[in-house]
Amino acid sequence: MADRYIEPVTAELRERWGAFAFSPGWEEKAKAAITRYPDGRQKSAVMALLDFAQRQVGEETNTQGWLPIPVMEYVAAYLDMPVIRVVEVATFYTMYNLVPVGRYHVQVCGTTPCWLRGSDEVMETCKKRGMKKGHTTEDGLWTLTEVECMGNCASAPMVQINDDNFEDLTGERLDAVLDALAEGKTPKAGTQEPGRHTVEPVGGPTTLTAMVDANHDYRGEW
Repeated sequence: MADRYIEPVTAELRERWGAFAFSPGWEEKAKAAITRYPDGRQKSAVMALLDFAQRQVGEETNTQGWLPIPVMEYVAAYLDMPVIRVVEVATFYTMYNLVPVGRYHVQVCGTTPCWLRGSDEVMETCKKRGMKKGHTTEDGLWTLTEVECMGNCASAPMVQINDDNFEDLTGERLDAVLDALAEGKTPKAGTQEPGRHTVEPVGGPTTLTAMVDANHDYRGEW
């Protein structure tokens, strides 16, 4: 499970982020998100606005982004809600980073399906590159986090790096993904298994084979 704690508020932190405000592009998205809810229910947009704020911080820091307390205070004021309610949301959902992260946030799933399929090898690959759980590398490139299930059990083991999932991993395949990112390239997201496109059976289906090419009705055969 990922360790969760809020970055302490220091004078330096407040000086850096105390004047945070949405840029025109993100404010347009924020206003659009609020309009999706009935009058008086604007607070329901808090998750979207926290995401926008985190992404703007990421743009300003060339990282995945995170949520300093002054930024959460800004979102609370924007939605006219108590700061503690915003903090409650940000601390509950692990999609929000509560401390600074690197350019690439490598989140390794360590739950049972991924563990049985080799997540230990995936984690060891990260460690060999100087990553340490809960820390950012000195060059600011990588932050490593171990997380709970992210729903890719059929293509385990997997990692999420920023907004993309990489599945069917081995240590060698993850190395190739990380090498590409370090070189400024965009590696193919999703399954890394050659010949596999989503989570279809490796080698093809062994049951309901008539469904491959058409929506075959089996009911008369059962």
